[in-house]
Amino acid sequence: MKILILGAGDLGTEAGLRFVAAGHQVTAWRRRTELLPATFAAQRVDLGDPAADWPRIDAETDTVVFTPAAPERSESAYRRTYLQAVRRLAQTLVRDGVAPRRVLLVSSTAVYGDAGGGWISEGDPVSPQTPTAKILAETETLVRETLNHAVVLRLSGIYGPGRNHLVNQLKNGTARRPERTTWTNRIHRDDAAAAIVHLCTMDAAPEPLYLGVDHEPADLAEVQGFLAEQLGVAAPMPGETAVSRGGDRRLSNARLLSTGFTFTFPSYREGYASVLAGDGVRHP
Repeated sequence: MKILILGAGDLGTEAGLRFVAAGHQVTAWRRRTELLPATFAAQRVDLGDPAADWPRIDAETDTVVFTPAAPERSESAYRRTYLQAVRRLAQTLVRDGVAPRRVLLVSSTAVYGDAGGGWISEGDPVSPQTPTAKILAETETLVRETLNHAVVLRLSGIYGPGRNHLVNQLKNGTARRPERTTWTNRIHRDDAAAAIVHLCTMDAAPEPLYLGVDHEPADLAEVQGFLAEQLGVAAPMPGETAVSRGGDRRLSNARLLSTGFTFTFPSYREGYASVLAGDGVRHP
């Protein structure tokens, strides 16, 4: 198959490498093409620049994967990189007469609100609480309205090689343990990339929406305690954290599992053990 990846950063590049390993042809668009693997057909495109010229899309493109990364966490950057870029993608597919069999948008579980620690699945309504989350929800709606055969994959808490924020906080003593149970959800970068490839290549028609999270929502204090023990550092002192101020929810991956997808890292324990062992690389 011919795969087009728009916004091939760390996650998109890892997915692209897996597509190539499976025998598919990958074309990747990003601002800095010199950072892409030689196995990709690279095209320099700034998805967040409304004045940028977009190249023609190969008419035989079978699958489009949209995995952009906004240059900053601002409302304007998200609007340009997600909402406006998806609108332009729909126009470009029409312009070039391309009808992919599948279009996958990588979104975020940030579109959900606080569930008071309750469970959330694909059937629950969104309730975005921040300007950037609201733009992601708008982008999902636009994808469903303008692109045929669209699939949305909402990822939560991507971690993995080079994504060491929590580890670094524990090492430098700035981590704070929430004083109440605070549920967190996550997925290892490699499992997120594998889920993208799986949903794009499975024979059966996928559902329009999936949650990309591992098997085990975990209390943040539990994760911190595990990592502190592995690192040989003191457990964090109690205090407020950015996570404890956000949505408190447990996310279900039952729908993704029902497709036959299997996780390499079913919980934070296996995933962080791999991170601490130095496995893998973060793609630039």
